[in-house]
Amino acid sequence: MNAIHSSSFPNGAYGGSPSGFVIESKDGNFYYSGDTALTYDMKLVGEATKLKFAALCIGGNFTMGVDDAIRATDFIKCNNILGVHYDTFPEIKINHAEAEQKFKAAGKALHLLGIGEERSL
Repeated sequence: MNAIHSSSFPNGAYGGSPSGFVIESKDGNFYYSGDTALTYDMKLVGEATKLKFAALCIGGNFTMGVDDAIRATDFIKCNNILGVHYDTFPEIKINHAEAEQKFKAAGKALHLLGIGEERSL
C-alpha cells in the first residue's frame, strides 16, 4: 500500500519507498498504515479487506494528525484503531484525552499504549 512520507537513514542515505501493509490471518486482519499522510488509496484497503483493527499515525506534522486519522477510519472501514507515530519528540506530541474524545465522538475506539504496554484488540 502506498505511503506518503520521506524515507531516509540518519546518515541521509535513501531509505527506500515508504509503505503500509495489510496482514491477513485466521484471528483477524489488520492494517498498518506506515508513517503516512492521509491518502485516497486507503479506500482500497477498506474495499478489499475486513479489518479487526488498524494502526494509524496520529501525531500530525510529518504524517496524519488525529482529524485525518479519523477520516482514514472511514476510508479503511475500521473503527478500532491503535494510535502510532505520536509523542516521540516535541513536534508530534498530542493531547491524549482530546484525541480519545475526538475518536469517541466519531464512534470509534482509539487505543494509546504506553511503552511496554500490551492489549488484545
